[in-house]
Amino acid sequence: MSRWRPPSGERKTPYITAQGYARLKAEYDQLWRGRRPEVVRALAAAAAEGDRSENAEYHYRKKELREIDRRVHYLQQRLPILKVAEAIPGDPQCIFFGACVELADEEGVTRRYRIVGPDETDAAQGRISIDSPLARALLKRRVGEIVTVALPAGEAEFEILTISYGP
Repeated sequence: MSRWRPPSGERKTPYITAQGYARLKAEYDQLWRGRRPEVVRALAAAAAEGDRSENAEYHYRKKELREIDRRVHYLQQRLPILKVAEAIPGDPQCIFFGACVELADEEGVTRRYRIVGPDETDAAQGRISIDSPLARALLKRRVGEIVTVALPAGEAEFEILTISYGP
């Protein structure tokens, strides 16, 4: 039986901010040089205790090592293909990758988002992926424009209040 899987329909955008790249690189270094050697030592100690079939510590460390190796493998594949987008676009009055955008919804509630790469999204901090429906609808728009977005909860309209670039 093979482990072949069909390609996942949509490719992730390779762009990332400088801060996002630094975070991923630091995560990789911490996992590879810090956490993984600790887990390997703990796994070896647990394996030396004897009967592995009823050794909970051994099974826990094996699982932890698999999770670390899975993430390390992903980062080893992803980091080389990422393209750091640091430059401010030629037209800073238009929304592109890296823009901080303030929007007002139909009720007048304002929200602030930053358009970032798919590897650095964080909804709690207002960082949305450039591949998201909202970001795709905002691209190449300007202050004052009304944007209609097809969201999972239904269509919504937003007015663009401000656009800025920077960290």
